Amino acid sequence: MNGYSYQLYSSRNFQPLERTLTMLRDLGYRRVEGYGGIYGDPVRLKKDLDALGLSMPTGHFGLDMLENEVSRVLEIAKVADMKAIFCPYLDADRRPDSVAGWQEFGKRLVAAGEPYRKEGYAFGWHNHDFEFRPLADGSVPQEHILNASPDLAWEADIAWIIKGGADPLEWIERYGNRILAVHVKDIAVNGEKADEDGWEDVGHGTVDWPALFTALRKTPARYFIMEHDNPSDDTRFASRSIETVRTF
Repeated sequence: MNGYSYQLYSSRNFQPLERTLTMLRDLGYRRVEGYGGIYGDPVRLKKDLDALGLSMPTGHFGLDMLENEVSRVLEIAKVADMKAIFCPYLDADRRPDSVAGWQEFGKRLVAAGEPYRKEGYAFGWHNHDFEFRPLADGSVPQEHILNASPDLAWEADIAWIIKGGADPLEWIERYGNRILAVHVKDIAVNGEKADEDGWEDVGHGTVDWPALFTALRKTPARYFIMEHDNPSDDTRFASRSIETVRTF
């Protein structure tokens, strides 16, 4: 592991971006992960990153963009010097409700990733909770997504696995060889942090991160990315999280 990363979506409500990048550099982060809202001027973005000694090895891109704007995605990834591209989400009204449907979605993801793999990028899926809700036969969508191809990498969002009712340690045991990146975030004690959608600073919530890091270090995971979906104070989140994770 060569420095912790930070999903910039966590600071989307705390502009400007330059402030966020400076804050992260000062706290000891060396990497960041991109998302759709910051790709407007990739040349300027890379310049700002370089000036602060930050890199952006991973980035999120929506499925429609991945399928329909291949040249644009490749341009952004090249300029930013990314190594891995992840599809982060599927809207509720587009989600299949059957085994066959999720198998087809897995194949769709594999096909969407082909032009990026050809250019040397790792390509994969970032999970939420819905992928762990059982289907009629007892299987779950995440199985069908990952089983679509051994070339499809996994960015494992541990807290969302738990929110989906699954045991992340079991999933690490089963599919750990597919994990390239990890979203490191925490869940508040039930009933607390309602103003932050029930999320907590890493190491200050209910997720057993010491045990998870022990398991994850046995996988190929290269990127450990702090994330909070709705912090009331992103500096507090970024600071407390990296401070705690360094002790694991």
